[in-house]
Amino acid sequence: MDSSTKGMENNAVEVRICKAAGKLNDAPANGLFPGSPRKCDKMNHSNSIPNGICGKPEQKDYDDQEEQGDHFSEIEIANGRNGYLEDHDDAGSSSSMTENSDEFQTVSPEKSEHVKLAVDKPNTENNAGAGILRPHAHLPKPEAPPGLNSSPPASPNGDASANQKFGVAMPAIGKLIRERSSNFSAAFVRRLSSLKDNNNDTEEDPKSNKRDVTEFNLSGLKVTVKLKTESDDHQQQGQTLKGRISFFSRSNCRDCTAVRSFLREKGLKFVEINIDVYPNREKELVERTGTSSVPQIFFNEKLFGGLVALNSLRNSGGFDQRLKEMLSSKCPDDAPATPVYGFDDPEEEWTDQMIGIVKVLRLRLPIQDRLMKMKIVKNCFAGSEMVEVLIQHLDCGRKKAVEIGRQLARKHFIHHVFGENDFEDGNHFYRFLEHEPFIPKCFNFRGSISDTEPKSAAKVGQRLTKIMSAILESYASDDRRHLDYIGISNSEEFRRYINLVRELHRVNLFELSPDARLSFFLNLYNAMVIHAVIRVGRPQGVIERRSFFSEFQYLVGGHPYSLNTIENGILRNNRRPPYSLVKPFGAGDNRTELACAKVNPLIHFGLCNGTRSSPTVRFFSPQGVEAELRFAAREFFKSGGMEVNLEKRTVYLSQIIKWFNGDFGQEKEILKWILNYLDATRAGLLTHLLGDGGPINIVYQNYDWSMNS
Repeated sequence: MDSSTKGMENNAVEVRICKAAGKLNDAPANGLFPGSPRKCDKMNHSNSIPNGICGKPEQKDYDDQEEQGDHFSEIEIANGRNGYLEDHDDAGSSSSMTENSDEFQTVSPEKSEHVKLAVDKPNTENNAGAGILRPHAHLPKPEAPPGLNSSPPASPNGDASANQKFGVAMPAIGKLIRERSSNFSAAFVRRLSSLKDNNNDTEEDPKSNKRDVTEFNLSGLKVTVKLKTESDDHQQQGQTLKGRISFFSRSNCRDCTAVRSFLREKGLKFVEINIDVYPNREKELVERTGTSSVPQIFFNEKLFGGLVALNSLRNSGGFDQRLKEMLSSKCPDDAPATPVYGFDDPEEEWTDQMIGIVKVLRLRLPIQDRLMKMKIVKNCFAGSEMVEVLIQHLDCGRKKAVEIGRQLARKHFIHHVFGENDFEDGNHFYRFLEHEPFIPKCFNFRGSISDTEPKSAAKVGQRLTKIMSAILESYASDDRRHLDYIGISNSEEFRRYINLVRELHRVNLFELSPDARLSFFLNLYNAMVIHAVIRVGRPQGVIERRSFFSEFQYLVGGHPYSLNTIENGILRNNRRPPYSLVKPFGAGDNRTELACAKVNPLIHFGLCNGTRSSPTVRFFSPQGVEAELRFAAREFFKSGGMEVNLEKRTVYLSQIIKWFNGDFGQEKEILKWILNYLDATRAGLLTHLLGDGGPINIVYQNYDWSMNS
């Protein structure tokens, strides 16, 4: 029945229909009860009965029921009155059931079953047929179970059986929805009231340790209420500010780190201009502030000051008000500009003086594959062939041509195919650096060799350190144990790093001092690991780890360097890696001349291989590399690299010490060596174990190979 029918009052009443047990709910296949008519044409009584209930039973059935002691259906109305259904004839006259009726037929509850139906109580002025109770207009309309519709289609022959079926099933669904809705609303209100009371208690009791986030579950629905904190207020305030906060910084600057941390805690967006990453902005800094010292903070175009001014305003409590005043207007054009992505700062570069000769040689030399020492050597040429080309091009003597060839070899434009000499005239074979077989594995090679005049290795290494330090300050956790590799890969700093490492192709590493060489290769190793994780991903198994450390290479000084060759070939003086029988450098390899003369065990605490059990990632300076390595060792042992159990007389050490025990010495020597890098507590425990003369057990901790992300 349409709830909007004019003159109809949509009030729910409770109807109880009683029949003999097992009869009412056991409807036949055609939807009609025995003896019921095909349709109910008219209903003239004031309280209409739903379709399918009214009908004229056959007299024979009626008599049989009386003989068996059964009674007619009883209708119990919610207002407490009872009515009954009288028999009617085929002409359409039906028995009336009124509220004023004094005649009632009753049935014993013990002899009957009842089904509750929700029907519409019609208006006394309108005798239209009763329908199903619709949900309230403001409640969501429930969906019928499969096979049911909210309004059953009309039968072509006017069959009442369909309405009879739906009249029984749909009220149960509506009732279920109303009950669940009421239960949910009541539970939700009670939980919010409880939460409010808890918050009031927390305000009254400042020592109460309540969580900022409260969770509760209601009927499969999870509701999370997060209390607004002061940082959220600052963050919302930072999002509504119209202006811009900018500050100039440098890498590895403590004051800059303090400013960066303060702005992040406040939830304020800011633009950092690191003049180590953007060197041409240093001139702008001097013009705006009159000094090159950092940090220098700007609110829009106005200079705020450095860390001292920031601390003063923060301690006085006027930072928020000052922030609103200075950033209430849109940032003008004369404010410090945001660094532009994808453009390198113009730097003064010189083309190598030999590049003209190299271009001629690349065009004229007969480069081809040749058979030498039972091997096919690809893309090579003979020394005598190059001498002839130089004599013709430069119009010089043979001796001068040979000297020019040696200069090209020292600048790493050409190499002997077997590394036997720099350059000699005659039947010796050479090839250009870009034709070396290891070039495809070098991830800092992008199509061509750098033809510019090589910069000093010290200058390139210093710039590499500054850029990578800037990356860590922006994309690493405070303790440097977790890195945001995705953020790093998308950063402008990393793009500039990728361009910078191309300058390593032909640098002269022999000009570096021992300490500068040590810091250079430590920093290069840590930078290459970050690049490798971004480019090829973190290895999962033993085979992938071997490939990761051996096949990811850089072209440096004319030679390939993998993570394995840097660690074991250069820093460990060409010692075999763990679980390997082969040294990184073979006999006659020129790279052995760059290896450290003495193995320093501290290098193992300065190398980060991108795993959770490795030391934290850091970059070193040539002047203080020894002190910085000692500090790295102390941090490593303090953060779980070494533990002492006095009761079990056991010392727990990192697997790194086991793998490289040849660098640390015997086990008792290792413990004595470690004493120099322990904090007071661990040093006292270990000293007690070493001093009483008893046995000491050394257990090596499990190594966590998962990525430090």
